[in-house]
Parts: sequence; structure tokens; C-alpha cells
Amino acid sequence: MSDTSSSKPVSRRIAAIDVARGLALIAMAIYHFAWDLEFFGYAPSGMTAIGGWKIFARSIAGSFLFLVGVSLVLAHGSDIRWRLFIRRLLAIIAAAAAITIATRFATPDRYIFFGILHCIALSSILGLAFMRVPALISALLGIAIIFLTPLLMAPFFDQPFLLWLGLSTQTVHSNDYVPLLPWFGPVLLGIAVGKFLKRNNLLEALASIYRGSDWLSSIVAIAGRHSLAFYLLHQPVLIGIVYVASLVIPTPAPDPIVRFTTSCNYTCTKENSAQFCDRFCTCTLDELVAADLLEPLIEQNEKGLTVAGVQGIVRQCSARAGQ
Repeated sequence: MSDTSSSKPVSRRIAAIDVARGLALIAMAIYHFAWDLEFFGYAPSGMTAIGGWKIFARSIAGSFLFLVGVSLVLAHGSDIRWRLFIRRLLAIIAAAAAITIATRFATPDRYIFFGILHCIALSSILGLAFMRVPALISALLGIAIIFLTPLLMAPFFDQPFLLWLGLSTQTVHSNDYVPLLPWFGPVLLGIAVGKFLKRNNLLEALASIYRGSDWLSSIVAIAGRHSLAFYLLHQPVLIGIVYVASLVIPTPAPDPIVRFTTSCNYTCTKENSAQFCDRFCTCTLDELVAADLLEPLIEQNEKGLTVAGVQGIVRQCSARAGQ
């Protein structure tokens, strides 16, 4: 039985949805600015990939994809407006392809092959199949995807052409990795919430009550209405600002011990326990300092070269840390 309450698109634009999307964009810009500071050396290496920053990043991605689901219901209901959908989809695909090409040249070792825009494009296509599915089923499936995805991971999915699924058991190196699973889950939850709001006539009520009339929310709403343009433009602008600042106020040379410890723990904790990494990094640092190899190692790593004797220290300390 189809959900007839969602058969038609909402008759007018809802300012609250635009404001919510605009707030998510501002949060994303804050995160990317922190990443830029890290990239240029003003913040500790690996800062934005751990702790509160990592949770912040995932919350932003989740909110974007949730709003994708809500927006699908608002724009289409079960009567899909194909011309509007295809035009928007092609714009997102073009932007995603541009980001992949640009980052392939700029950061080839961590280029974006399936980031937030790639995920939005594919999720939008798959989301159409749920326009006639009851809200409860969409919600339950969305929750299941979010919580059960780790149980589905297997070495079979470690193949490069399957990494977009999100079921790999290996760490994927990319500056923006938002695979289909578990991130299609928030989209389904957004679809479910959108259907619930429409069925109870809450969207039209929201459009009447909240119009975003104050100047601040109006500015945020404008960003939300032009989210794709904001996404494409904000990072080059932020990088440019930090770059210019670096010419005026160069970053101080980092302490080699702090630099090594931060980098070692960041890399190690991706695949090992914090206790193991603490023992391993402490041992490796002590041995490198004793052998007068710490600064040569840091200098050669920047050039992609190796330093004789380091691999032996790594194997030795790895064995000690595992005892």
C-alpha cells in the first residue's frame, strides 16, 4: 500500500529546511578551516581525524545526508519530477567528478574518490525507490544499515573497485571518504521523517510559522538554498586565506619529538590499541633519538625516502610492544 500523503511535492519552499542545511554548511566550513590549519602546520598533525573533531565531521556528514532524504520527499513525494531530479543529479555528479580530478592531482595519495557529493548522488538515486515505501520501513532499514554495517565487513570488499560500498576491513586513505554504507542510513531516516511530517501536515505548518525573517537566518538560508555552490567554493577560499596568512606569519618549525609522537600515534591507532601504540611509539622514539636518526627520518620522509636502520628499530619495538 503506497503512502498517498507523500504523493505531491510541498507547494512552497520551507525556510527552516534551508536554514538547517545552511547551518550544516557552516559547520562543514569550520571543520575544513581546522583541517586547513592542520595542513599548513598551524594545528597538530592528525588533529581533525581523532576525538571530538572526528565526531564533529561525522555529525556534519550525517546531517547533510539526512537532509538529502527529507529534501527528496519535499521535492518529489511519490510523483517524481524527473526533469528537476536529473538536472540536480547531473550537477552533483559533475561537481563530484571535478573534486576527484582536482584532488587526484593535488593530493594523489589521499584523493577523494567517493566523498560526500559522490554519496549524495548515489543515495539520491537509490532514495527514489523508497518514495512509495512506508515511513516505518524506511526508518527501520536506515537504523539497521547504520548499526549492522560493521558486521557485514569482510576481506572480499578490500578490493579497490568495491571501496565505495564501505565494507572494507582495511583503513581507506582519502581526504573525504563517505561510502554508501553506513551513510545511506541517514538518507533513509530523512525520507522517513519527511514522510511523517507530510502525513501529519507539519511541513506546511512549519512553512507558515517559520519564515526566516531575521537577517542572520536569512543569510544562512541563502547558503542552504545554494548548497552545491557553497560546497565547491568555500574550501578554495579558506585554503587561500590560510595560505596568504602563512606568507605573513610563517608557521614555526615543529618540535621533532612532538611531530614524531603525534604522527606515530595517529598512524598506529588506526589498526592497533592505544596501549600498544603508546608502548610502540615511546620505544621507537627512544631508539631513534639514541641512534641520532630522528631528524634524518623526518627530513627523508618529506622527500619520500627511507633511512637505513629505521626498519630494524620498528620491528624491534613492535615486538616489545606486543609482549
